[in-house]
Amino acid sequence: MTRIDLDNMDSVQFDVLKELGNIGAGNATTALAKLINAKIDMKVPKVELLGFSDIAKVMGSEETVMVGILLMLEGDVNGMMMFLLEVESARNLVGKLMGIETNSDDEGKEFDSIQLSALNEIGNIITGAYLSALSDLTRLKIISSVPSLQIDMAAAILSIPAIEFSKIGDKVLLIETRFDDETAIDGYFILIPELESYDVILNSLGV
Repeated sequence: MTRIDLDNMDSVQFDVLKELGNIGAGNATTALAKLINAKIDMKVPKVELLGFSDIAKVMGSEETVMVGILLMLEGDVNGMMMFLLEVESARNLVGKLMGIETNSDDEGKEFDSIQLSALNEIGNIITGAYLSALSDLTRLKIISSVPSLQIDMAAAILSIPAIEFSKIGDKVLLIETRFDDETAIDGYFILIPELESYDVILNSLGV
């Protein structure tokens, strides 16, 4: 029997989860800055507990084409984590990593194999940094799968965790991360622990 009720979470529980989101996103931003060898200032991320049906609306619409990096989590914490970028943000990010200027002519073009490989590596590094911060803070063992990459409409990408976790609840922790205006990169971390794992996380922090 889990202690947590995602529909009636108290303010202390939510504040702790929000702070975990802030710390994880901050660690991921630092890793991203090192990766592209540029200064990145992260605006205070927006952290919300939302239903799957509401997440796509935050990103614009269900038809918005996104790049999604998905990882399965196991160990002390079981569940799933996703990092999503709008396609143009992903294009800008790859361009910075590869030292290539992006322009309006690139819009609508498909990513080539080298760019897809770069996106996979970016996703692997920044999600790893996020989970490392979470693990260090909670002293919990969190093992992630090899990340899988998807480019599709937001609704299609989000249907994967919605189907997988609909049996345990429809609320997920969304961390909306906006970097400074010069980077033209917006990202979304979505943490989806199983219900029992919420209890494990909160217990590890004495909540």
